[in-house]
Formats: sequence, C-alpha cells, structure tokens
Amino acid sequence: MAKGDPSRVGFLFGRLLDLVYPPSCGCCGVRLRDGRGLCDECGAGLPRLAAPFCQRCGEPFEGEIGGVFDCPNCGKLRFAFEFARPALKWDEETRQLIHRLKYDREIHLAEELGRLAAEALRDPRFADALTGAWPLVPVPLHRSRLLHRHFNQSAEIARVVGRVSGLPVVSALRRIRRTDTQTRLSRGERLRNLAGAFAVSRTGKTWMTRVGGVILVDDVLTTGSTVESCAAALKAAGFKRIQVLTVMRG
Repeated sequence: MAKGDPSRVGFLFGRLLDLVYPPSCGCCGVRLRDGRGLCDECGAGLPRLAAPFCQRCGEPFEGEIGGVFDCPNCGKLRFAFEFARPALKWDEETRQLIHRLKYDREIHLAEELGRLAAEALRDPRFADALTGAWPLVPVPLHRSRLLHRHFNQSAEIARVVGRVSGLPVVSALRRIRRTDTQTRLSRGERLRNLAGAFAVSRTGKTWMTRVGGVILVDDVLTTGSTVESCAAALKAAGFKRIQVLTVMRG
C-alpha cells in the first residue's frame, strides 16, 4: 500500500480500534480483528434466502415448487415496486443483529448487515439496476426519531451495499410525517398509518430523469407496507421502476 493510500489509512485505523475496542463476533462472541462484527463461520451460517420463494415479496417456502411463483398474499395485491428481495430468511440470530444495530446503537454491525444485503444483488432481476447504476435509496426516518437514534440504520446498511456494489447512495426520500410504531399492526393498518408519510426530496427530484429506476434499501421486510409507501411516493413523483433490497425477510 502506498503512503497516503486511503486503504492504508483505513487499515491502520482499524488496527487502532482493535486495540482500544477489541471486536467480537455478534453471534458467538469470539474475538475478531479489523473491526469486523461477525466471524466467517457465523456469517456463513446465517440462513440465506433460497428458492423456492415468492418472486414479489421474498416469502420463503418449504418443499419443491417448480418455476417462479407469487405467494397467495401477493397474488391478490398490486405493488408500486416490482419485487422485494431479502438476502436472508428470518432467524433469531439475524433478528438480534438488526435489533442491536437499531436499538443498542452497535453501528459496527451495519458493516456486516450491509455485506449480507449486498449478496442479494446477485439475483438476476437486479441486472438492469446494476448495469444502469441505479441509486440505492434508504428508507428514511422521521427527523424526531433520527434525533433520538442519531443514525438511520437503513442508510448505514445502504452505504455498505453501495461500497460493495459500486452503486450510488441517494437520499431521495423524506419522512414528512411521524407515525406510530407498527409492530402490532396488520398490513392494512400499517398502510393507513403510513399514508402520506413519505415524499421525494429535492435531491431525489434531480435523479428522476437521470436513471431508469431506484433500489429501495431497508433492514427488514415484514408486511411490505413501509417499502410500498416509499415506492408509491417515488412512482407518484415520476420514477418509473422501483426494486427493493432488504437484509432479512420478517
């Protein structure tokens, strides 16, 4: 590495952090180096989403199903986005990693979760997005929640995905209305709760005629109501194609 090389600076900074804050694996607790949050074994052991799964929402299914299919729920719905592609199936270890990032402010875990999310870009349906360098658009937090949490977990994940994939990260959306927590709401209730909560930002408007579409990035897809509300705002503003990338299927 040449003197002044950013990669060398990052490497040395990582070594310093290792001395001050010795990192450990977020799953098994083994000591790590270079600021990593997961050991290779635990990272490889998290359950990736694999066929068969719904081609619209990523809901996994057991058994053998020939060809592509939509799940019974999606067959009855129309979405503003083309498809949502989680990288991982739901499991308790992944849920805990996301929970610790969001609520315990373990920011270093965004690096691992972003790397995992980027694996889903291997899905051939993202080919147009990768070729056309579509921007990654993180699902935004309301300003009040951002002030409380100090960071947006979706934006942190998107930054890592952008670095791995080479895609730009653009804050194309604003959350203009604070909403109640959605943990115990049905999909219909969530959609009503989120109605009018998102709007395209000034920055987002400058990208509308420059790209063929965008990739929305979030941490978890549960009912799909949040990304649907975001996609609807983007489409209403003039974006033609919206695809969704998340770390985990809830």
